[in-house]
Amino acid sequence: MNMTLPKVYRVRQNFPSSRIENVAETVRTELAKLNLEKTVKPGESVAVTVGSRGIANISLIIKTTIDYLKTIEAVPFIVPAMGSHGGGTAEGQAEVIAAYGITAETMGVEIRSSMETVIVDTTSHGIPVHFDKHAYEADHVLICGRVKPHTRFVGDIESGLHKMMLIGLGKHEGAKIYHRAIEDISFEEIINAVAKSILQKCSVVAGLAIVENSYDQTALIEAVPPEQFYEREKALLNIARDWLPRLPFPQTDLLIVDRIGKNISGSGMDACVIGRKFNDHAATERDTVSVKRIMIRSLTEETHGNACGIGLAEFTNERTVTSVDWKITRINANTGSHPTAAMVPLAYPTDREAIEAALQTIGLVSPEASRIVQIFDTLELSEVIVSETYLEEINSRDDLEIIAGPFELAFDAEQNLTPVFNEPQH
Repeated sequence: MNMTLPKVYRVRQNFPSSRIENVAETVRTELAKLNLEKTVKPGESVAVTVGSRGIANISLIIKTTIDYLKTIEAVPFIVPAMGSHGGGTAEGQAEVIAAYGITAETMGVEIRSSMETVIVDTTSHGIPVHFDKHAYEADHVLICGRVKPHTRFVGDIESGLHKMMLIGLGKHEGAKIYHRAIEDISFEEIINAVAKSILQKCSVVAGLAIVENSYDQTALIEAVPPEQFYEREKALLNIARDWLPRLPFPQTDLLIVDRIGKNISGSGMDACVIGRKFNDHAATERDTVSVKRIMIRSLTEETHGNACGIGLAEFTNERTVTSVDWKITRINANTGSHPTAAMVPLAYPTDREAIEAALQTIGLVSPEASRIVQIFDTLELSEVIVSETYLEEINSRDDLEIIAGPFELAFDAEQNLTPVFNEPQH
């Protein structure tokens, strides 16, 4: 006999946010502010970085940047900048950005994908500074990336332009040495030391910083001159923290995550959102939410089998484990010095079995009274499924709106949850 599960509601979260209506025009306006034509001479090459994260409108942002550089008679090309992602191969990294619509054909420029780096300097700590060979050989480099809280590291600078320079353009070798160094030296020290070398020696001409709102939409784009990278990224990170999407409640017994992947977050699912930034399996006093158990239902197609982050969950289903490319997952987890991120949760034949097993481990709470939240992924949190246990709190809050319910969690003939969320459109 199946366990009695609580009925659920479909709820909409109303986040305060802004959104850029004309992304292309904003990119052009921002780049124009830097007067790049005074630095970039006609015929000079410009390497434009593209990372592995799923960034809203990324193909449009990159295409507009490329087209703008052509208007000042530069010769732009694209460099995948994603450390060890894509299986740590040039072909794999080109495939990752192709999945975002970024190809030589769509962009009208070369994609120069390579894992080869040049050691441009050594920091005072003895750390070699790696930099993508194609980018190093370019006359100029334009760093494009999303600014957001990092899933593991804490500081004035976390994930953004600096991380693209260090980890992204450092490729597999650079990412590996920097993550190893973080075990002994603070993230802040490494960022300052390596960024200083790169900005002095690698012809970085500009940055294009992107901040998204709580709905995974483009909310802010800012062109930044190299000498202002630190100051502006620090300010933009504070904005990004305020706009980070959140789970609807501070306490959850079981979080069901429909999909994880490198296009969603470096940790597969954003550890800042799920309360696992400082400890893989429990919230700390520094986390804003506490989730007792996490169950993962699938990997995204765009992650190409990279299941880094699956180890932050306690439960999953067997089909998710079967879909993992363990080679690229191991490479990424070890490069990031986070081997526990690739550890396998308890895997069950069906979603129902995994959910029922998880609910047996949440303490004295009975399954029918448990606090369950189901989400599509940690980027898309505007609509969620929540158990009726939360009804009183829902009714007391202006930012939550019941769309449907109460109803039973729906399982198909194979006892897997039926799809409840549509693929988000940007």
